[in-house]
Amino acid sequence: MAYADQEMSGNKIISLIVVALLHIVVGYAFISGLAYQAYEQVKEEITTIEITEDEPPPEEEPPPPEEIPDVQPPPVVVPPPPIQVPQQNRPQIQQQQEIPEKAPVVEKPAPVVKEAPVEKPVVEERPPSKAKAATPRGNTGRWGAQAQSSYPSRAIREEREGTVGFRLTVSPKGRATNCTVTSSSGHSDLDAAACKAMQRVARFRPALDDAGNPTTGSWSSRVRYELDNVR
Repeated sequence: MAYADQEMSGNKIISLIVVALLHIVVGYAFISGLAYQAYEQVKEEITTIEITEDEPPPEEEPPPPEEIPDVQPPPVVVPPPPIQVPQQNRPQIQQQQEIPEKAPVVEKPAPVVKEAPVEKPVVEERPPSKAKAATPRGNTGRWGAQAQSSYPSRAIREEREGTVGFRLTVSPKGRATNCTVTSSSGHSDLDAAACKAMQRVARFRPALDDAGNPTTGSWSSRVRYELDNVR
């Protein structure tokens, strides 16, 4: 029994294989047949294509020749005969050989220019000037003695001497208002002592302007500091 079943199952497998092979063969034949038909159809369409050429356009007829109108030549103009003038009626041209002399040129005298009188400048006469410089009032030697009495003690100890040149500014009232050292002695204490002494003791007659009025002036001098005058 078991053997019979095995035999039947083997036959089924073989039949199934045969059926599958038949399907494959039929499918291949069907596919190859369709492909062949399609190839033949395409080939027929390709071979049956007709190539048509365009017909050339019809030739245009040439235009008729233009009619040239008859042009008549212009009439011939004959010039008139020349007119002869008799010689008697021709005007005679007289030639003047002599050249007239030029009229003499009369020179006009040059106009006389009168010089305008030169006016002399008017000089205003001014009164004589009354200007005057400031002058010392009193003995200037006493002023030098006053300066010696103010000899700086330190300069005496250090035995220093010197000459101080100065200039005083004199006010309209005759007082010395300012002192400027014009020539130093080389020692600042001697210079300062000389200016201080002069401003203290000096008195002046004030300077005068052109009208004789008192005005600011100046006065210059020198002071000599010597140790011999102190000892």
